[in-house]
Parts: sequence; structure tokens; C-alpha cells
Amino acid sequence: MNDIPLDLGPQARIVARLVEGVTDEQLTDGTPCPEHAVRNLLGHLAGLAVAFRDAGRKDLGVTTDTNPDAAVPDIGPGWREELPEVLDELAGAWRDPAAWSGMTRAGGVDLPGAAAGAVAVDELVIHGWDLARATGQDYEPDPAALRMSYDFLTATAEDPDRGGGIFGPVVPVPADAPLLDRAVGLSGRDPGWTRPA
Repeated sequence: MNDIPLDLGPQARIVARLVEGVTDEQLTDGTPCPEHAVRNLLGHLAGLAVAFRDAGRKDLGVTTDTNPDAAVPDIGPGWREELPEVLDELAGAWRDPAAWSGMTRAGGVDLPGAAAGAVAVDELVIHGWDLARATGQDYEPDPAALRMSYDFLTATAEDPDRGGGIFGPVVPVPADAPLLDRAVGLSGRDPGWTRPA
């Protein structure tokens, strides 16, 4: 696997374990994404896993053309089985060096394969944190995925065309904070966010 920048498998498995830890009672709980309950966050994870799986395969169509903000995502009845499966398929697609080269599309945006791969990693790392925080689970992302996410978010925050973070205004975090906290802050989230009592 030395011919690809990163194996998404370890991070995808971490997210899948978090999914397994979600209880039915938590599905309507809030998350660090104010507009999403846990069930919507799970629906978003399912949708992005399919979209980036197909982007990695260069299987462009409805799944890669749809803007993720077009509708509030939700889960279907088989989400407990389907979500871990599609996360595994996502990781498999990006084990092919061809996924990281040339052009592809995700969320209706054409972009280089390497950039799409970095976005997929970032989505898994940051939304893994979202899900863990919302459901009270421990979270330790794959170190290589966290590093790629942090580097991607840093570059995005420094891009003058974006005017700050990719998901919202950057939340200042001390320079000596853990790398995960710094990445979360760059994503526009407060690393101190906790579930409402």
C-alpha cells in the first residue's frame, strides 16, 4: 500500500465501531452540527461514504453529482448493517492507486483524485468526532488519517478564496492543544462541545 497516500481502512473501521455503539434512544439527540440530530449525521455519513466510494472508483453519476446540502440526510431501516458495509467499500475504493490520480467528482464538484481522497479522509475524521461526542463514546482517530485531515484543514483555512474553515469559521484553539482538538477547531467546531444534559 506504499503506492497510495493513505489507507482509509483503519479510520473507516473506527467510524464503523462508533456506528455500532449508537443506541436507538440516541438517534434524536443533538450533535456538534446544530442542524443535525444523530440520525441525520448517520445519514450524512452513509451518503458521503457512497459518494466518495463512487468518486474513488470514478463511477460518476447521481451519487457523485448530488450536493450534500440539497436535503437533510436521514437513515433508512437497514442502516446498522448498511453503513459499516459502505464504509468498508469506501476504504476499498481508495486502496486503488487510480483513485488518487486524474480527476473525479464528489458533491457535484470536479476535483483531482488526491484532493477528493483528502476530503474523504477529513469527513471520516471530523464526523467520527461529531458522532463520538454526540453519543458519549471514546474517540481516537487513526493517526495517519488525523494528520492528513489536519493538513487538509490547515490548507483550507489559509485559502483566501474560502475565507476561513471549510465547514464554518475557524474556532481558535491553543497551539499546544492535541492535534485532534486543533483539527476540530479548524473545521469550525468547538473541541469543548459536549452533549446537552
